Amino acid sequence: MAGYWYSDDKKALLARLRRIEGQIRGLERMVEQDTYCIDVLTQISAATRALQGVALGLLDGHLSHCVAEATAKGGEEAEEKVREATEAIARLVRS
Repeated sequence: MAGYWYSDDKKALLARLRRIEGQIRGLERMVEQDTYCIDVLTQISAATRALQGVALGLLDGHLSHCVAEATAKGGEEAEEKVREATEAIARLVRS
């Protein structure tokens, strides 16, 4: 959907996600080739960190744009945006 704050950075975001997709495909090849389990786990950790980096970037942008704009207006929308952000942070912390 056009209009989200990350629309301007969509190309870079998609490039990061494609690199992560490549990491996941590499993991699949490692398993197919019976790569040593510690090496597979190391690559899983790297892919996880890469996804966390994308998530933190999205969260930062959401707080800086969506939540900030809603809180400037106030009202129920502001409360909803803060609640959504809080729930997203909780999901990230648990993952």
